[in-house]
Amino acid sequence: MIRAENIHKSYGELHVLKGINLEIKQGEIISIVGASGAGKSTLLHILGTLDRADRGNIFFDDKQIDQLSEKKLSDFRNRQIGFVFQFHHLLPEFTALENVCIPAFIGRISKSKSEKKAIELLNFLNLHDRINHKPAQLSGGEQQRVAVARALINNPTVVLADEPSGNLDSKSAIELHELFFDLRNKTKQTFIIVTHNTELADMADRKLTIVDGRIE
Repeated sequence: MIRAENIHKSYGELHVLKGINLEIKQGEIISIVGASGAGKSTLLHILGTLDRADRGNIFFDDKQIDQLSEKKLSDFRNRQIGFVFQFHHLLPEFTALENVCIPAFIGRISKSKSEKKAIELLNFLNLHDRINHKPAQLSGGEQQRVAVARALINNPTVVLADEPSGNLDSKSAIELHELFFDLRNKTKQTFIIVTHNTELADMADRKLTIVDGRIE
C-alpha cells in the first residue's frame, strides 16, 4: 500500500536519510527504531507528506503522491493519513469532542456527522464520560486517547505515530500499545510507529531499524 523509493533528505550539511527503500502492506503494524538523530521522525514526516524528500518518490496504492500540489497534498493528508504525536497537541480551549471533530470539519464533513463519528470513537476508546471535558481536565493517557480518536475521525488508511507513548506512564503506555492492535484488528488500518519503547517495537508485525540514515 505504501512504497518509498530511494528517499534522501538533508538539512544544510547534515545528510539525514541516505537512500531509504520501504514497502508496507495494508493492515500491517510497522515499528521504526534507531538511535536519536538516526532519521526516524524525518522518515515518518516524509511518509506522511508533512515534509518533502530531496530525492526519491513516495507511492500510496501505486499513485505517486510526493509530486502533488500543496492543495491536493493537503486534501490527501486530511483524508488518508492520521497522525498521533508524543505530545497530543490538543487545543486547550476546546472539549474532547470538539478536538476530535476538527479534522472532519477541515474535510468539510457536516457538524452532525462529525460529532456522531467523534462520539462513536470516544465511546470505543472508553472516554464516554470525558466527551465534554477540556484537555486540562484529562489525564495524560486520556489526552493521548483523544488524540488517537482525532487521528481516526476521517477513516484514514494509515496512522502515523511518532513516539506516541513517550510522554505516558508505563500503565498508560501499555494501554495505548494494546489499543493500536485492537484498532488494527477492528479497522484493518495500517500503523507506522516510531518509538524508543522496545516492548511496543517488538509487538509490531515488522521492526525496521534505521542506522545512519539507512534501514539496517
